[in-house]
Amino acid sequence: MRGDDTKGTFLKFFVSEYREHNGILLYEWLLERAKKSGLHGGTAMRALAGFGRHGVLHEETFLELAADLPVEVSFVASEEEARRFLDLLQAENLDLFYVKFPVEYGFLPK
Repeated sequence: MRGDDTKGTFLKFFVSEYREHNGILLYEWLLERAKKSGLHGGTAMRALAGFGRHGVLHEETFLELAADLPVEVSFVASEEEARRFLDLLQAENLDLFYVKFPVEYGFLPK
């Protein structure tokens, strides 16, 4: 680790592309809530295919161009910011799967 790197938390949420919360696509809602909560950046990426805990494979095929594909929504934050964001999501009573792990991050050039 470089002396000026920062320790933090990586959060990644897995949601269905067309799932909504309060009338907004969930991945957009997550990005907006994170921004309002003070997180400094977030990314939503649409997957080519995937399956979740229910075992249903979601993929776009020629016959099914409007597939409900998985979307990964990722954030890097301080440990405190990540905890506050997870608490906020808990208060919303959202059914979400996520992964969380420690990271080191920094900015270039120094």
